Amino acid sequence: SNMAPLPTRVLLRMVQNFGRKYSTSTGKNLPEYVKIVEVGPRDGLQNEKELVPTSVKVDLINRLSETGLPVIEATSFVSPKWVPQMGDHSEVLRDIRRHPGVNYPVLTPNLKGFQSAVAAGAKEVAIFGAASESFSKKNINCTIEESLRRFDEVMKAAKEANIPVRAYVSCVLGCPYEGKIQPQAVAEVAKKMYAMGCYEISLGDTIGVGTPGGMQDMLDAVAKEVPINALAVHCHDTYGQALANILTALQMGVSVVDSSVAGLGGCPYAKGASGNVATEDVVYMLHGLGIRTGVNLDKLTSVGSFISTALGRRTSSKVAQAMSKL
Repeated sequence: SNMAPLPTRVLLRMVQNFGRKYSTSTGKNLPEYVKIVEVGPRDGLQNEKELVPTSVKVDLINRLSETGLPVIEATSFVSPKWVPQMGDHSEVLRDIRRHPGVNYPVLTPNLKGFQSAVAAGAKEVAIFGAASESFSKKNINCTIEESLRRFDEVMKAAKEANIPVRAYVSCVLGCPYEGKIQPQAVAEVAKKMYAMGCYEISLGDTIGVGTPGGMQDMLDAVAKEVPINALAVHCHDTYGQALANILTALQMGVSVVDSSVAGLGGCPYAKGASGNVATEDVVYMLHGLGIRTGVNLDKLTSVGSFISTALGRRTSSKVAQAMSKL
């Protein structure tokens, strides 16, 4: 046809308004606001093979702080022997510019990690366990029960220091060693972590195998033990199911979503497979549904492009890829 292509700004406006008129028909019970927990600087970079310079990590977090994200997971206080990429945790936490109203939680696997984190200025921490016995043994070198006992000392210390603790449960929809995981197994671990005093439990589909039906069954089981407003979902997009799974969780009342800018972080169990869902893609979907996030998508996309360039690779965000072509 001889029609001239639409100017970029018109296209962008159409794209940005696309979901608005559908928001009423997709479910009356969607949350009005969703809290995004940005995990790129930790979960994302942790899976990078090449060591990322401390200054780049700090720059990434500082730029993310300007986007309106309420929570940015900054680093992990694990032994550098296990995770060399996170060996500069104290420097990162010391050097970032803390934005008022933004939380910067860090991962602390044990009491020693917790003490180092607090010394470096941490105001919130996260612990992690698994719903799969084999995964727990291979990843944290202990049974699920032992891992929970180990976290007990962290919980006590956190309570004394008045520091909130978030918990991650890995392998909630499948395990690289055991295959399918029973919803009841996830509910048990989540219930124990909540009873220990964790204010929020993030349910992670670590290998991205879950589909919406499995997400629904799992959340049904967990919500019987833990209030839905204390739950978050952490979906990997390895099989392309992340957004569908997140939408299912939202329809069930979950209003906290973990994601990673530019989709940083591959899957350590499947070479070349994608890992975390991209924050840009989640925000685009949420805004299309008329759900508030407080995040500026344009600013977020330019942070995604900054870190992709710094790592010398293409972004994994579909939205960023599309917007750069417009």
